[in-house]
Amino acid sequence: MLASPTLVSSNLGHLLKFHHLKAPVNNLHHHSSKIHLARSTKSNPPYLNKTSPPIKIASRALARLRRLTCTMSTTATTPSSTGAAPWRPLFNTHISKMDSPEFVLSSLHAAPQGAPVSHLPRARYCIYRGMWGELPENGRNVAPRNARVYESDLLTLTTDVRMEKVPEIFATGAGHGDVAQSQGSGGGGPVEAVFWVKGVMAQWRIRGDAFVVARDIEGGGEESSGVRTVKSAVGERMRVVSEEGKEAWSWNTELTAHFGNLSPGMRGSFKNPAPGTPVGSTPGEGLGMGQKVDDLEDEVARKNFRVVIIKPEVVELCDLSDPERSRRWRYTFVGPNAQSGEGAEILGEWKKEELWP
Repeated sequence: MLASPTLVSSNLGHLLKFHHLKAPVNNLHHHSSKIHLARSTKSNPPYLNKTSPPIKIASRALARLRRLTCTMSTTATTPSSTGAAPWRPLFNTHISKMDSPEFVLSSLHAAPQGAPVSHLPRARYCIYRGMWGELPENGRNVAPRNARVYESDLLTLTTDVRMEKVPEIFATGAGHGDVAQSQGSGGGGPVEAVFWVKGVMAQWRIRGDAFVVARDIEGGGEESSGVRTVKSAVGERMRVVSEEGKEAWSWNTELTAHFGNLSPGMRGSFKNPAPGTPVGSTPGEGLGMGQKVDDLEDEVARKNFRVVIIKPEVVELCDLSDPERSRRWRYTFVGPNAQSGEGAEILGEWKKEELWP
């Protein structure tokens, strides 16, 4: 069931404020360096012996660190999240009560030249596809699957790269990516997702940054800055739940599994004429309405297919189930070692506050 327009109309001023105040995304894999520099052993490694000249010691250590950092950045993630978000269990319970997990996704679109503001809101309905790394089981999905190595609190949706939300996510990110860059992985622009769960009379508002995963996420030689951004920003909020299969875990396998999780008709929509182009124009080669795709490597469909990952920074729940005592909570990601403030409670890496609705 679709949300009430009154309830889903989010405070777009908050979204604009979040866009201007958020810190830049760190594109560097600093976590890899921290992990290996902090590691201690009972005995010195071979290159730290009393007879080794200082220059050789430094050179060997630096070379080893570079190799390890390079390996981790291209094949795996560098998770630093310590536990599940406190809002996650109830969110999952509420979503399970929806006939179709639809939500409104708002992004920022550059305003026309001469407008009194820099950006304007854009909103559309999307389908929630589960948390990144935890694709729901689907007996009809024949795509290869990663082992359940990771879990996260990162919401996913699928989209067509030709839709406006993709360049918006790139243009409003810290790197201010252009249209050419938006053809690959990257992004980081601010978004807000709003769910209205009528069965329990609850509204969820999730604000954070959005990242786009394309086929260049792996196997394309030297990684682009966009790929590095995704792996760093998303990877740090992924939690290892099983060491078995960790070395074989693949970003591209996860991407293809999302494509396979769609129906043939939905996969075929990625071969539609370009969204927003005039009906009277001639579609490109292989494009047309009403196609069905069974081949998980269909070149045209896969060229346009993307997974978008939302990295939450602020999550709000408004419970309207009791008209005489409506309640509202706000969860803000604060990271480890945060201090609780007045009226706030620290739960893991999140600060929880109860607010008036």
